[in-house]
Amino acid sequence: MLDFAIFAVTFVIILLGAVLYLYPSSRRASGIPGLNPTDEKDGNLQDIVNKGSLHEFLVSLHEDFGSVASFWFGRRLVVSLGSVNQLRQHINPNHTTDSFETMLKSLLGYQSGIGGGANETVRRKKVYESAINNTLKNNFPIMLEVVEELVGKWKSFPDAQHIPLCAHLLGLSMKTVTQLALGECFRGDTEVISFRKNHEVIWSEIGKGYLDGSLEKSSIRKGRYEKALSEMESMLLSVAKKRKVQGKQTVFVDTLLQSSLTERQIMEDCMVFTLAGCVIAANLCTWALHFLSTSEEVQDKLYQELQDVLGSDPVSLDKIPQLRYCQQVLNETVRTAKLTPVAARLQEVEGKVDQHVIPKETLVIYALGVVLQDSDTWSTPYRFDPDRFEEESARKSFCLLGFSGSQTCPELSFAYTVATVLLSTLVQQLKLHQLKGQVMEVRSELVATPKDETWVTVSKRS
Repeated sequence: MLDFAIFAVTFVIILLGAVLYLYPSSRRASGIPGLNPTDEKDGNLQDIVNKGSLHEFLVSLHEDFGSVASFWFGRRLVVSLGSVNQLRQHINPNHTTDSFETMLKSLLGYQSGIGGGANETVRRKKVYESAINNTLKNNFPIMLEVVEELVGKWKSFPDAQHIPLCAHLLGLSMKTVTQLALGECFRGDTEVISFRKNHEVIWSEIGKGYLDGSLEKSSIRKGRYEKALSEMESMLLSVAKKRKVQGKQTVFVDTLLQSSLTERQIMEDCMVFTLAGCVIAANLCTWALHFLSTSEEVQDKLYQELQDVLGSDPVSLDKIPQLRYCQQVLNETVRTAKLTPVAARLQEVEGKVDQHVIPKETLVIYALGVVLQDSDTWSTPYRFDPDRFEEESARKSFCLLGFSGSQTCPELSFAYTVATVLLSTLVQQLKLHQLKGQVMEVRSELVATPKDETWVTVSKRS
């Protein structure tokens, strides 16, 4: 891989590095408009650094060169697609791998899920998705209980008290994910606090230390990271062994244990789900509540739907599909926040978009953050407007981008369920209010995260 000894490049670049690490390099010329490499070794890496994030770099790239544009990542040609029409044309047979999972496992040093052949990859993917679906069905009351506990806490606050969304919703996410993934041993705060400490060290160093080379230069940080990773792996292996002896089949790890996966593969899949599931669910919930706090009209419309569908009852798994406006709110949250601004695929065979030929072994970037706010696809793209998803064209575009339908990543589907339970429970009882003068800035990483803590206040519904 490239030597990433360049400071402050966004976490998303690691996705590119991880994918490129797995495949041989290519320096084939292309007639696709775009940037020439500014450095023989690093390509346009410094240009990305100067823009502050890969997303901002792609915004500028497509403004200058159109919806199909190219740049160089080291000595590798990269093609970026920045409109719905071009993404619709791009046919890549590599649908068996998930770029997020590939990236994360590569950075963690996990190779048991790589190189096993297409059939093995498809089999593991099905087991993984089945494990998530099963745990939602078997443990929905636990999710509801955790959410109701948080909402009850907020109800006890005085109306003027400022509530830190990021901190509270990360805690909610971690309590939910650990119990649903690993079982009742995580019902206590002590276990969750220990998990959170190691989770934060691992996630932080993957996003920072590996990228700028600083992890290798600091024996203290490297030791802390390796200790956290070792403790997390040991904990996951221990939980799996205990669950196997107990013979229960209720949570995520139990479904994995019923498959033919090895002990190591089970640990790796538990690591990916607990790491990624926490971050995606926490950020989806944070952005959703933030946007709701900016619009009393949207809150009232959502409240009316909850009254019509649920009445005074709590939400249930079978009622969630009936909450169409709630789904629109979450779709618009993902779109407006650009929750996952970039995806990537390797061009396994020569392809074509418009008149442009994409050479074999080219890395193709889906500039989702650009597409999600493209005025040709979305009217008033910077406005939070859940009503736009009443239109079939908007729903089709969203599905094409992989945010709904069969191509949705399992962690995002899980996050949608967590967020639906949270919104359903909270909006039935409380109103959200935005703090005046608060400006939300985004860190455009692999998952869009508020740059700083964001605050709201709540008041009880009369």
